[in-house]
Amino acid sequence: MDAALLSPPRRLRVPIDNRWGAGEMAVLDFGDPARPVDLIFVHANGFNAATYRCLLSPLASSLRIWAPDLRGHGRSSLPIFAQPKTNWRDHRDDLLGLLAKLDGPPAVLAGHSMGGTASLLAAAVAPSRVSSLVLFDPVIWKRSSTLMFNLPLAARLLAGAPISRAALRRRRLFDSREQALAAYRGRGVFKGWPDAVLADYLSDGLTETPDGLSLSAAPEWEAANYAAQAHDPWRALRRYGGPVRILKAERGALTSLSPHPRGLPNVTVEVVPGGGHLFPMTHPDVARDALFEAAV
Repeated sequence: MDAALLSPPRRLRVPIDNRWGAGEMAVLDFGDPARPVDLIFVHANGFNAATYRCLLSPLASSLRIWAPDLRGHGRSSLPIFAQPKTNWRDHRDDLLGLLAKLDGPPAVLAGHSMGGTASLLAAAVAPSRVSSLVLFDPVIWKRSSTLMFNLPLAARLLAGAPISRAALRRRRLFDSREQALAAYRGRGVFKGWPDAVLADYLSDGLTETPDGLSLSAAPEWEAANYAAQAHDPWRALRRYGGPVRILKAERGALTSLSPHPRGLPNVTVEVVPGGGHLFPMTHPDVARDALFEAAV
């Protein structure tokens, strides 16, 4: 078996300094460190880069992959709530800082859910650094909803949405990782997840504290991200001219684009049969094939 598959990803600390506050972004570095970065993969809200280790590790024999922990997630030390949270431009700007660290050719930028949308927003600002986009059920509301979410005070209204309230109710402390694994296995959003993927999520999703193991992504920050929708992915789609491949969930999709979106000839949209919003965890082969095809 290839050594890249046997070796765990390296852990990098990448300095980021922008208007949202300075700190370090934690990055998992898969594959041959001597080659340029081929692919950057960005996780969904509330999760972390390690959650996708089973998805990304098999690609490490052919590709070098960076998987960052977004601000407020995993092992990143970037401050949160430095400014009122109304949109995902903080994640966009952090990804722009990460893209600026690349010393090779443009890379594929990919992501899941919020990570996909943040990747799209970043690519629209720095298209010369992104060879193509691969987005797994990115959060792209209908155009009318996007306009509404950009109105003043929209974030306050969205803070009362069921998904935001549910995030605030998440259990915060566990006595052990085994306890957390037992609490999550087969329940809620984790239904259908293999134990290995759930264990990977918990590896960086829990942080040791004097009171026990605490969620790395604070429930308040996760809820704030759900409520912060005052950005415009439709404008970003128009601005980024490179290839955009979107894989959309068949059930509970958060992507409102049709298979042939009008006025966006560079965008393709495919539905993942049987896949829900978290299909990268439950249907990893589909997601992995899309990443490989874009990066080779």
